[in-house]
Amino acid sequence: MVTGLAQLAIFLAAFVGMEGFAWIMHRYVMHGALWCWHKSHHVKHGKMFELNDLFAVVFATPAIVCIWLGVHVSIWFLPLGLGITAYGAVYFFFHDGLVHRRFPVPIDGRKGFWRSRMQAHRIHHAISTKDGCVSFGFLWALPVRELKAKLSLIKQ
Repeated sequence: MVTGLAQLAIFLAAFVGMEGFAWIMHRYVMHGALWCWHKSHHVKHGKMFELNDLFAVVFATPAIVCIWLGVHVSIWFLPLGLGITAYGAVYFFFHDGLVHRRFPVPIDGRKGFWRSRMQAHRIHHAISTKDGCVSFGFLWALPVRELKAKLSLIKQ
């Protein structure tokens, strides 16, 4: 029997763990072998969709599989799939809505928690090539002054 507390722990571990997974994928896959998809996100184009959006489909697949397994095979998979899904939803809201303004969001990102993350993401976009970017995370980001210092060293 799975307790509610165990389910919550699995959900939270999946949500937090996704930050590490997202950082690794962004740094080594998106800015690596699959730059051919991700570069569409680093150039202005004015289109509603970009090739980079395919990553959402790819990253949703494990969550869908875990949720299906949680419903049909073992309840232990359900909080894992829901934690991955929750991370994806927060990421979509923040990244596509708040930072890139692809749709309206009901919060002001110029204050508090989201401000430094928005600044870190904009510093990431200061480079439009595969190499030389800084700040690959989402919820966790180095202080803005450290990112700017790293970026200035790279640009030299």
